[in-house]
Amino acid sequence: MSRVLLVIDIQNDYFPGGAYPLAGSDMAVAAAASVIEIFRQSGEPVVHVQHVWDEPEASFMRPGTAGVEIHNAVRPLPEEVVITKASPNAFIGTELGAVLKRLEASELVVVGMMTSMCVDSSVRAAAEQGFDVVLVHDACAAPDLEFGGVRVPGEMVHSAFVAALGDGFARVVSSRDVIA
Repeated sequence: MSRVLLVIDIQNDYFPGGAYPLAGSDMAVAAAASVIEIFRQSGEPVVHVQHVWDEPEASFMRPGTAGVEIHNAVRPLPEEVVITKASPNAFIGTELGAVLKRLEASELVVVGMMTSMCVDSSVRAAAEQGFDVVLVHDACAAPDLEFGGVRVPGEMVHSAFVAALGDGFARVVSSRDVIA
């Protein structure tokens, strides 16, 4: 059994100038890039997930836009698997499960965006499918949200979701922990 790095939706729309910028996306992509480099150096598999929102009401991740493209800092190598998805859960309607089975994955190390949506959904699904999940908290980012007339800063959204995932679905570590 092996360890696989799952890179979820680190796409241009989530960065300054994009259609849906996240809090801390620049710092998160730097941390994600450092983790990807460790996996590449060790020869461990890296699987990328790319969200494509192909609906008339889509406000970001639209096909044919620069925003849907994977960020240059984490651009996949030709030999790395890229899975396209349309749902927050990277397992729904994709070949992710089959790819992980082929790679004999037992542990998934997860980096990506948005902590509060696709990372959350995919981490929970992976844990429920029996994978040991490691979430690299500083290699993820979340948006500002609002509820009940209260604006919740992205940093707080991120912290709340990481805390919840760490309480039963994943072991939470920093990129420095992975590099060490």
